[in-house]
Amino acid sequence: MANLDTRNTLVFLLAGGAGNRLKPLTVNRAKPAVPFGGAYRIIDFTLSNCIHSSLRRIHILTQYQARSLEEHIRFGWNFLPRRLEQFITCRPPHHGNEGRWYRGTADAIYHNLDTIEDWQPPNVLVLSGDHIYHMDYRTMLREHIEHQAALTIGAVRIPKSQANQFGILEVDSEGRVTSFKEKPKDNPPEIPGDPGYCLASMGIYVFETKELVKRLHEDAAMPKDESGDFGMHVIPRMIPEGKVYASHFRGVGDDPSPYWRDVGTIEAYFDAHMDLCSVAPSLNLYRRDWPTYTLWHNDPPAKTVFSGEGGRNKAEVHDSLLCPGVVVSGGRVRRSVLSNLVYVDEQSELDECIVMRGTHIGKNCKLRRVIIDKWNRIPDGTVIGYDPVEDKKRYHVSDSGIVVIPRVSGIGSRTD
Repeated sequence: MANLDTRNTLVFLLAGGAGNRLKPLTVNRAKPAVPFGGAYRIIDFTLSNCIHSSLRRIHILTQYQARSLEEHIRFGWNFLPRRLEQFITCRPPHHGNEGRWYRGTADAIYHNLDTIEDWQPPNVLVLSGDHIYHMDYRTMLREHIEHQAALTIGAVRIPKSQANQFGILEVDSEGRVTSFKEKPKDNPPEIPGDPGYCLASMGIYVFETKELVKRLHEDAAMPKDESGDFGMHVIPRMIPEGKVYASHFRGVGDDPSPYWRDVGTIEAYFDAHMDLCSVAPSLNLYRRDWPTYTLWHNDPPAKTVFSGEGGRNKAEVHDSLLCPGVVVSGGRVRRSVLSNLVYVDEQSELDECIVMRGTHIGKNCKLRRVIIDKWNRIPDGTVIGYDPVEDKKRYHVSDSGIVVIPRVSGIGSRTD
């Protein structure tokens, strides 16, 4: 059994992505700060994995539209005791007098080498704050130590049709990586014996610290168009020279079908929420052994009520998630996710909708396949999702016809 030292493992969580494919949900917030599952933010899943994996030294590297993310971390993730040298902290870009943003994942870590020098960890775990999954990182750390690897890459099985969205690995029979292709457009290497599927990088890396420092200094000395990113530059140079291994994604415990999703497009984000509304969702938010933590809001219980004289308008909710503070007053809700403090008034109908915190939906509204960002007010009689031509005149509509209504600026509190 490998000698696992999680207490002294340093974590860098990359959370500066602009999330262009998720716009307009990412116009005023970083992708990791986008709400998910009614009660959470996307980054909460990665941070919860860290806590359950006994990782207690976590630097979150922020960049694009970081205010809401940093406030979420400050108010919701401030429970680790600093006196025990445990912390979750945000580190914005700092380049001395250069005044620029990070050029890529490797460049982000390079400009934070000072904290590696401060803590002298045996290994460094680099994570992405962009994905939804449950994972015990200790399994990957043990494999890394047992292989005496310079680098271990978290890898997940994906359909070949999605290969152009990920870094694709080839491995030998012992799990050693023999090639790495970043988002190949043509002929991605398939998993031997598993036609139609590829092995994709999860954006999760365990580096032996001295190797990481060495590689980052080498990368920084390269021309700008040949440096700055792990997938494009650092990893391909490491493979022929160092011991680089893949660690296959196993989730938590003996989960036969571990869940991992990149919710980086409106369609993927919508589909992941609809899965949560199913009778047996692929992602179990209710497991007691691996809860997902987040910022707690002191909101009242959800409530469904009759509305109108004699209770003529009966509230109906089917296959939906209702968060604290939700009131469905005589409306009808089907396969929808309603975040905290959402109000649905009488005779309104919601079908496959994602409604974020503080939104008020008026009377006699009909909404279908709509994502509504925080603190919106939907006027009485509004109809959305039934006439694509009219919807496109007023709102953002995705390729598959999902309507997205952006957040109303200037409404809501700092900690919403």
